[in-house]
Amino acid sequence: MLMKEERNLRNLMLGISWTCKATWKTASYNTLWCLLGCSIGDFGTIFYFQMIDHSLSIYLVMLIAIFNGLVTSILLETFILMKSFPFSEALNIAFKMSFISMVAMEISMNLTDLIFAGGVLTITIIPFMLLAGFVTPLPYNYYRLKKYNESCH
Repeated sequence: MLMKEERNLRNLMLGISWTCKATWKTASYNTLWCLLGCSIGDFGTIFYFQMIDHSLSIYLVMLIAIFNGLVTSILLETFILMKSFPFSEALNIAFKMSFISMVAMEISMNLTDLIFAGGVLTITIIPFMLLAGFVTPLPYNYYRLKKYNESCH
């Protein structure tokens, strides 16, 4: 009984219900699109630096990968939005996406790579990076969608 009361109290404090399947579905769909965009730039950057001879630290490579992941996510979103909006408006909407969500996604993916593979992109670590990148921002995306009817896409 206490657990139900605690859950109700948390829901009241946040002002939302965390049990809406439709909202979880929409938040998951949006998060997957963001994950696709972020992964393109992130994985591409890490792979590129693994293929060339360089003297950059792994941390700098990770920062560049995070930046490039954010850029490719914005570009993908702009491309998708151009079906409904002119380019300048689509780009503006893409920039207004939740950077908190995208940065959390990028950091979780790169930390997963760093902790479990030493920053080396391998086929075995990619699924774990994607899982971390999906799960980390999902509750925040759900919250924004439920509380403010604002989607990250």
